[in-house]
Amino acid sequence: MIAAWYDEQGPAAEVLQVGELATPQPGPDEVRVRIRFSGVNPGDTKKRSGWLRLPMSFPRIIPHSDGTGVIDAVGAGVNLNRIGQRVWIYHAQSYRPFGTAAQWTCVPDRQAVTMPDEMSDELGACLGIPGITAHRAVFSDGPVTGKTVLVHGVLGSVSSVAAQLAHWGGATVIGTVVRAGDLERVDGAIVAQPVALDEGDPAAAIRRHAPDGVDRIVEVAFSDNIDLDAAVIANNGVIATYSSRSDRPQLPFSPLLFANVTVRLLGSDDFTAEAYDSAGSDLNAAARVGALTIPIALPHPLAQVAQAHEHVDNRPRDGRVLLSIPD
Repeated sequence: MIAAWYDEQGPAAEVLQVGELATPQPGPDEVRVRIRFSGVNPGDTKKRSGWLRLPMSFPRIIPHSDGTGVIDAVGAGVNLNRIGQRVWIYHAQSYRPFGTAAQWTCVPDRQAVTMPDEMSDELGACLGIPGITAHRAVFSDGPVTGKTVLVHGVLGSVSSVAAQLAHWGGATVIGTVVRAGDLERVDGAIVAQPVALDEGDPAAAIRRHAPDGVDRIVEVAFSDNIDLDAAVIANNGVIATYSSRSDRPQLPFSPLLFANVTVRLLGSDDFTAEAYDSAGSDLNAAARVGALTIPIALPHPLAQVAQAHEHVDNRPRDGRVLLSIPD
C-alpha cells in the first residue's frame, strides 16, 4: 500500500516519507479500513516534531488518528456484517504505531464508527479528536437543555463543534473570540451572543446575557481565561478545559470555591469506552439533522503530507486540513 511515515522526529519536509509499505491485516477484534480521507490535527504535527521533547513511541509511525473510509476486512471476533460499512475513525494512532495517512489502517472494532448516510466522508474525517473532545466538554456533566453554555475560542476546531453540539442539545450559547474583528465570522444561528475578549469588559458583556452566570464553560485557554471564568460562572457550574497555555496555571481559589465550581480536565486519549460510544452516537445524530458544519480546506493529496502538516502548523483560516488518499 501507499503510506506516509516517519522514522525520526523533526521538520515535516525533512522527516515525512511517502512510499510503499506492507498492507496490514486485522488482528482479533480489529477491522481494516480502506481510507478515503485522513484528518490532520495539531496533536499529529506535535508528535512528529517532538513537542515537549516527547520521544517517539514506536520506531516507525504512520501519522494521524482521524479519518474515514470503508471496512474491507475484519479480524476474529468481529461481525462479518461490518464489511462494506462507511466509517469514521478515532485514535488510529493513539497507543498504536500506524494511523490513517495510508491506503489502509487497522483499528479496534469500536474505534470505527458507522457513518450515517447524511454525513460526508470529509466531515467524518474531522470528527475524531476534535468532535469527541467537544462532546465531552459539553455533555460530561449531563444534558444542557435549558442551560447557558459559554464556549471560548468559538471559531476553533474543538470549540466550534462544542458550540454546535450545545445548541443542538438545547442550550443557549455564548461564544468568545480573541479579537473584535472576528465577531463577524461567528454564526449567529448557533451563538446567541458573541463576545470579543479584546473589547470593553467581557465579563460584563457575558453577565448581561447571563445575569445569574453561565452553567457550563468550554475552555480552550484555561490559564488565560480563568479569572474571567470565575467572574461569570454560576453556582455549581462546570469549567471543562482541554488546553492551557501555562502548564501550572494560577487559580482564583476563593471565587471558585464559594461558587462550588467543578473544573473538569479533558485528555482525549483516555476517555472511558462509554464516553467514546456516547460521543459517536451523538455526533452521528447531530450530523443526521444537519446540526454539524465544519469548514474544510481543499484536501492535500497524500504525496503532499509534509505540506499538510505545515498547513496545520501555520494555521491559515481556511478550514480543517485533510489528506485525500489515492485509490
